Amino acid sequence: MIDLLIAYGFFLLKVITVLAVILIPIMVIASSTKHKKETDKGRIIVKNLSDKLEEIGVSLKSAEMDPKAYKSFLKERTKKKKKDIKGKPKEIIYVLDFKGDLQASAVDKLKQEINAIIASEVKCKEVVLKVESGGGSAYAYGLCAAELKRLVDNKIKLTVCIDKMAASGGYLMSCVATKIVAAPWAIVGSIGVIAQLPNFHRLLKKLDIDIEMHTAGKFKRTLTTLGKNTKQGREKFVSELEDLHVVFKDFVKENRPKIKVAKVSTGEVWQGDKAVKLGLIDEIGTSDDYLLKLASKFKLLEIEYFEKKPLTARFSTAIEAIVEKSVYKVLDIFNKDRFIT
Repeated sequence: MIDLLIAYGFFLLKVITVLAVILIPIMVIASSTKHKKETDKGRIIVKNLSDKLEEIGVSLKSAEMDPKAYKSFLKERTKKKKKDIKGKPKEIIYVLDFKGDLQASAVDKLKQEINAIIASEVKCKEVVLKVESGGGSAYAYGLCAAELKRLVDNKIKLTVCIDKMAASGGYLMSCVATKIVAAPWAIVGSIGVIAQLPNFHRLLKKLDIDIEMHTAGKFKRTLTTLGKNTKQGREKFVSELEDLHVVFKDFVKENRPKIKVAKVSTGEVWQGDKAVKLGLIDEIGTSDDYLLKLASKFKLLEIEYFEKKPLTARFSTAIEAIVEKSVYKVLDIFNKDRFIT
């Protein structure tokens, strides 16, 4: 196993090195081009999800109906659409999508989408957010929660749909919603805090390498990866984790007061009926099922903030993605026998 991981690590380094050798010169040339036209930093893309869902259903009609009947169906459909246009317009529901990583880097995109909804002053019936995240930085996901709270504070109903996972930070941001809908097998909860870091002090000592670290402030640094860790520093580090856990629990209790926080704040995860009974979610169902039910009564608009990033940023993002996927691949190797049905 160790040999496999070492081999995989060397392979990863080779891939990153090759990418750097090829792409860095390209980035330098691109960045040095001076008379480049300014482009918009970002824009909101709006798609009519109601029409998209309707077209999917209509396309199947053509397969099951004979040509004459299908032609008649389309004619009646066109008449109905014209009548709907002249009548009272349907209320709007905005649909957003959030895919989280360890640093919740999609928070900037989420922020701009929320800005657009609030700034437009267009009255909407509801905002539906599809969340998929296993959590990450507590501070980054705290910002995600704060951004979503802006919708609730502006008297906008917020529904979070979870199809796969909203755990730890993913649940932290989800719990501010007016309603949480999760698929039967979706994982929710993990209300806990974790921190781990390696310490190379003994290895460096064997190699006769000294590390000096100077701080102003008793607890400016509690644990370190290179120097010798003290009992006092370790105890302070653990107490900070406990304090952060208390903040997490209080936030969940504030936003979902029916939850018995002491019972669900053990770091465990739950699914389906158990999650409903514990108050972690309100309904069981997939996001598609929830949206299809709404599509017949309301106008669903899917909005997404799109920003064309410079080449350097795209390269950096690509490298981060490779490293992050590689870390998850290593974790999969260690946990390959867990959660297999």
